[in-house]
Amino acid sequence: MILLKDILYKVTIESVVGSTSVAINNLEFDSRNVSLNDVFIAIKGTVSDGHQFIKKAADQGALAVICETLPENIINGITYVQVADSHKALAIMAANYYGNPSQELKLVGITGTNGKTTVSSLLYQLFKKAGLEAGLLSTVKIMVGDTEYKATHTTPDSLTINKYLREMVDAGVELCFMEVSSHGIHQKRTEALHFVGGVFTNLSHDHLDYHKDFAEYRDVKKSFFDELPKTAFALVNVDDKNGVVMLQNTKAEKKTYALKTYADYKAQVLESQFTGQLLKINNQELWAKLIGGFNAYNLLAIYGTAQLLGLEELEILQIMSTLESVGGRFQYLISEKKITAIVDYAHTPDALKNVLETINSIRTGNEEVITVVGCGGDRDAQKRPVMGNIAASLSTKVVFTSDNPRTENAEKIIEQIEAGVPAEHYKKTISITNRKEAIKAACQMAQENDIILIAGKGHETYQEINGERFDFDDFKIVNQLLKTLNK
Repeated sequence: MILLKDILYKVTIESVVGSTSVAINNLEFDSRNVSLNDVFIAIKGTVSDGHQFIKKAADQGALAVICETLPENIINGITYVQVADSHKALAIMAANYYGNPSQELKLVGITGTNGKTTVSSLLYQLFKKAGLEAGLLSTVKIMVGDTEYKATHTTPDSLTINKYLREMVDAGVELCFMEVSSHGIHQKRTEALHFVGGVFTNLSHDHLDYHKDFAEYRDVKKSFFDELPKTAFALVNVDDKNGVVMLQNTKAEKKTYALKTYADYKAQVLESQFTGQLLKINNQELWAKLIGGFNAYNLLAIYGTAQLLGLEELEILQIMSTLESVGGRFQYLISEKKITAIVDYAHTPDALKNVLETINSIRTGNEEVITVVGCGGDRDAQKRPVMGNIAASLSTKVVFTSDNPRTENAEKIIEQIEAGVPAEHYKKTISITNRKEAIKAACQMAQENDIILIAGKGHETYQEINGERFDFDDFKIVNQLLKTLNK
């Protein structure tokens, strides 16, 4: 039996109507899921306000309501708890409800614009290969030991986080690696979680549809490090100027990594090919299967984190040489006609630039680089012309197409991307709204030894159009088309 007053421990309460000494069932912030004796937490979201659904939750059997503003009509028999911040209250209550599982394992949060999925997923791989029980909370999937669950958000809601962390603890998991998004931090989803470490990858233009400007986006990321305890570590990329900013007010042990400047963990790229790259990390050579300078940073973050968590250097390097790339992150195939097709999640200007610069640094110069790219709808529109400029400037041919248009008009999105193309590159670009037809066109253009980059969706196995999701897998489609067209 769980009492309401016990899960309210450490919540900042402004007023109470009714008794908190009542036994409750579940916590819910979606009124549609409320059942008898549940607690409904009214959250002010970006789309709707949970306060509008308090009566509905009461009608469905809610025993208690947590809210920032008390309703005008108080219903007898229901306890109302007014709090300063419902998001924060939900996070604290969720942790208490599940017995604060983050305190029973080593939880490491990875944040930044690009690289979060790769770093967290490969850390999970590394520690599993080192013989330790590990967990993962990522954009791609959730892993509780060897059991896989589908992921719906980069950083899940507080109830989901604590639910899976409890499962991990009960399954004997010792460490968990968790992607921490700016949305997750801003909406207090990481509140009441005990982190033993935080990792910062980089910061570039993204999510400015949600954050009012880049400074706010940066400061939200920084707040994650500000809250780390002094017993934790803060590992940051200091080749990114924002890395130092992340460390300004943290109480955690400060550690750095870099390729270009002095740092605790330093790497140098000695050789780069489509099959992998040779790195020198802190004077030890390592052949890694991951490609590109951006992955050199990711590998360095993994190396530093593993050392800070207590693994021996030689064991770390040995396992790192076996790590496989994450699905949809520079995932490539070579067709019978020797056409290389690369699928990558690059959906920000910086990520697209990194991938194309990597391809151009490896190729001989005789091949064509054919890029297929679009931008998601209902998201940051400012980056669209920037990505058009990058794609056209760093490719020999470009096919602009739809990504996940969501509720926006796909043709209008493409027009905004095209607006960034410099005049001297107009002739190398075409636009095909249907994504499959765009990929098909790229495959038809490609000759022996050419390289096709399909950017933006990566691991996603769907395309979202007007609120409906359709099966769509870039890697499967390009693989199938190259086999069919090359016969």
